Amino acid sequence: MRSGEEGSMVPEEPCQCPDCLRFYREHDRLIRENPSLKQQQELNWAALQAFRTLAGRVLEDLQKPPEQQADVETPPEDESLQQALADLENVNAHLFSIEVLMERIFDVRVPEAVEQKFQELAGELAPDPLNADRLRLNRLLHQSPDLN
Repeated sequence: MRSGEEGSMVPEEPCQCPDCLRFYREHDRLIRENPSLKQQQELNWAALQAFRTLAGRVLEDLQKPPEQQADVETPPEDESLQQALADLENVNAHLFSIEVLMERIFDVRVPEAVEQKFQELAGELAPDPLNADRLRLNRLLHQSPDLN
């Protein structure tokens, strides 16, 4: 990592931990398989909706009385459950905000020449291990504890 840049440490080499390697593969696959603006719009919208659907359903289920919850082996301590519920409510609020912003993405229409540029550059971006977005997300992966 570069020194002297507190709060914005960027690795000089891409991280090779399992989480980052999995992210790199997924990042590259999504670019290769969806190399147009329209495909990226649809992909991101579907991913957001899937995340909202699942997070909302989990929150809804956890708010039910324990006897009505789906197959939960051991109920978490009351305090940790309340924190989880608050965290999920925050996640859902953020997802709703993102949805509003993403709706604006669908207003963007580009000529075929621009779509061709998307496809042309997708081949260059997908295998780039030092892509700025990869490195930024790499930092995020390492700032969040692995909850698996």
